[in-house]
Amino acid sequence: MIDGKPQQYKRGMTMAEYTPWVKHLRASGEELPILGDYLSGYMNREDVRKAFNIPSDTQTWEMCSDRLEYHEQPEASYWIYPVLKNHVRLMFYSGDTDGAVTTYGSKQWIKMLNWDVEEEWRPWFTNGQVSGYVEKYDGLDFVTVKGVGHMAPQWAREPVTNMISAWIHNETF
Repeated sequence: MIDGKPQQYKRGMTMAEYTPWVKHLRASGEELPILGDYLSGYMNREDVRKAFNIPSDTQTWEMCSDRLEYHEQPEASYWIYPVLKNHVRLMFYSGDTDGAVTTYGSKQWIKMLNWDVEEEWRPWFTNGQVSGYVEKYDGLDFVTVKGVGHMAPQWAREPVTNMISAWIHNETF
């Protein structure tokens, strides 16, 4: 309900809908959980929208909206990194099991920037456990998050929160 009127929004997706190419990981006839419903429900509560100062005439929040019309450009976001270098600290992080934006592809893409490596590939930790790996380039920190995919903050909350907080405060993680 927003301004006393019922609103509709897209429900979350099952893993089968989100990653249809991983058929081999699903059991047939298995009841699949819907991902993102709790977050969608929370973000569309009237009190939450008010707390975030979201006007009542703004569309409802959806985890993966199909209302946006995406287009691709050959250079993607590649062009912006040299523009931002030496002006803004940059971090690129990737879940190491991401089937949509693979760590290997991201690492190859970053290598194409041809920026000097300032700190070699090394593990980073949460509570004594390896949480991923980091490699620092001249102008960019590349971080992997172990055991999660595209939605790393959703599935590795503590490690990602600690990593981002440390990075923001320019601390070693």
